[in-house]
Amino acid sequence: MEPGGSSKSQTEPKKRQSKTPRKPKDSVLEQKSPAEFFAENKNIAGFDNPGKCLYTTVRELVENSLDSTESISELPVIEITIEDIEKSKFNSMIGLIDRDRVDEALYDDYETAKAREKRLAKEARAQEIQAKNASVGKKVKEPPASKTMKSRGEASFYKVTCKDNGKGMPHDDIPNMFGRVLSGTKYGLKQTRGKFGLGAKMALIWSKMSTGLPIEISSSMKSQNYISFCRLDIDIHRNIPHVHLHEKRDNKDRWHGAEIQVVIEGNWTTYRSKILHYMRQMAVITPYAEFLFKFVSDASDKNVTIRFARRTDVMPPVPLETKHHPSSVDLLLIKRLIEETPKQNLLQFLQREFVNIRKAYAERLIGELGPEFSPKMPIKSITSQQIVRIHQLFRQAKFDDPSGDCLSPAGEYNLRLGIIKELHPDMVATYSGSARVFEGHPFIVEAGVSVGGKDVKQGLNIFRFANRIPLLFEQGADVVTRTALKRINWSGYKINQTQDKIGVFVSIVSTKIPFKGTGKEYIGDDITEIASAVKAAIQQCCIQLKTKIVKKIQAREQQERKRSLSMYADNAATAAYNVLEAMEKSQASKKQRYEDKDAEMHKEILTHSTVRKETLRELYEEISAGAITKEMLREKLLQHVEQVDYEMALEYATHSGVSEEPREAIFMQSLEAAEDNFMDLHSPAFVFRLFC
Repeated sequence: MEPGGSSKSQTEPKKRQSKTPRKPKDSVLEQKSPAEFFAENKNIAGFDNPGKCLYTTVRELVENSLDSTESISELPVIEITIEDIEKSKFNSMIGLIDRDRVDEALYDDYETAKAREKRLAKEARAQEIQAKNASVGKKVKEPPASKTMKSRGEASFYKVTCKDNGKGMPHDDIPNMFGRVLSGTKYGLKQTRGKFGLGAKMALIWSKMSTGLPIEISSSMKSQNYISFCRLDIDIHRNIPHVHLHEKRDNKDRWHGAEIQVVIEGNWTTYRSKILHYMRQMAVITPYAEFLFKFVSDASDKNVTIRFARRTDVMPPVPLETKHHPSSVDLLLIKRLIEETPKQNLLQFLQREFVNIRKAYAERLIGELGPEFSPKMPIKSITSQQIVRIHQLFRQAKFDDPSGDCLSPAGEYNLRLGIIKELHPDMVATYSGSARVFEGHPFIVEAGVSVGGKDVKQGLNIFRFANRIPLLFEQGADVVTRTALKRINWSGYKINQTQDKIGVFVSIVSTKIPFKGTGKEYIGDDITEIASAVKAAIQQCCIQLKTKIVKKIQAREQQERKRSLSMYADNAATAAYNVLEAMEKSQASKKQRYEDKDAEMHKEILTHSTVRKETLRELYEEISAGAITKEMLREKLLQHVEQVDYEMALEYATHSGVSEEPREAIFMQSLEAAEDNFMDLHSPAFVFRLFC
């Protein structure tokens, strides 16, 4: 190449080459499995961050255990253990060898020389200021611990284990029950604890995403002589289980139930209070269950062991699956019911698949549908247009409200007992409302209001439950919170909203809980039926408490009056004794003068004051003989105060109709009876068990 050409090419600016626009790639239709969808949108199921993931895993496992035990009417005994796993132990679990850092500057927690110099200078200044303060005599504060930078890659891992005495799982069903998303036994129209039907499956997905370790399940059903052991993970893209080991082991102890063990990334430090708060609220709503919670760490001072003891053996009934209410169905549901029904004609279909439609009413509905419908019409021959017509009539016709027989509330007795067991309040009131309906779904609201107690802050402390599970997040937008804060006039019930320690407990059970938001952590305030039922339930509790508070105020005033009178008993007795003693001396001197005067004059004086003189003479004689003392007068005064106090209390009880003595909470141990032939008689305050 010539030199001239070379310089020319260097001095002339390069011509801008025009870039041809890229052609967009042809879009390809893709399909995601349910497991893949929830893995990418794990926040929907409550797995927002490592700390929330740890909390949600504990919650899902505990609720599954409760469902399992209650399904066979077994008193729940549930053990939850969270074990802190150090990095070296985790690496050994996955077969990874620890390596020392070679290039320190490669890591995001690397401290440069300039940053280190700045930090040391700051610490030196702080030490100098502390030395000056110490020399002057000022109080020296402890220097704050130097913060160590934590790498983004340094995660905390925990092994979560949950063991119960429930129903157990069939040996062959275990892989699909844990390794296939949206497969389970809780589907159907009934009251359930679950929110999405994910249960432990989401914990397994999070375990696969954060640690890559499989889940381990041990299970045995009643009367089985073996324990099913399964170690598996999930193929997220195909939504199928990947079984590592599935075998049967000896069951020498005849144990039944399930034990689930999963290793996940989490954050115990930030969510410790939430997890413990959840366990405490679960103990409130299920006082018939026994929980043993453990947190195990290499540092012994961080270990936590809490036992929530059982206080009753009265369990709520098992929720029943019910039929759909006509006003709650949509087009897709009607079409699915038509496809799945075993009935042959339209009349039988309406009677079987829907609640509160009897034969006579079904015939009236069919007559209203039009001439193309008939009672003997084959159900499989109904067209899409005819389904729309049925749906329109369902929305416009009137139907009886569904009953709450299919629901299983905690019960007023259990709610009261749970509140007393965990909070130890000064007074508590509970109320269970009758079944109500929204959008064709029955619901029952139970409420409890307590005053005083341990570990209760001043002001309103709100505890929310939906289908007997605690709701801990997004409390501000919940219907219970807004009702308690804005719609209840607490002062009208003699309750100080800011000074008293008030506990508000509201439990809502339904075949469909109208959760709001993706996390399903609160119930909206926009459903009038639920909002009015919550308000009415809280008000009923407040009315009960007002009666107790008024009685307590009157009793306190009576005690203060009694205390005031008793306080002055000594002074009053001393003054009365001194007066009597002075009068006795004066009477003695007067008696000597009376003896020198005319007898007629003395007789006239005695005639006018015979009674008075006789009484005084007796007193004088008793004082002279030492029969009346200051202590005796004091005792007589105190007895008189007691008598007046008793008469006033009796008069109040007569007017108010109160005839029983004040009741105290008594916990009785359950009988270890060999026979189960008994009958329970329920009351809000107690359950009377009659053995036959």
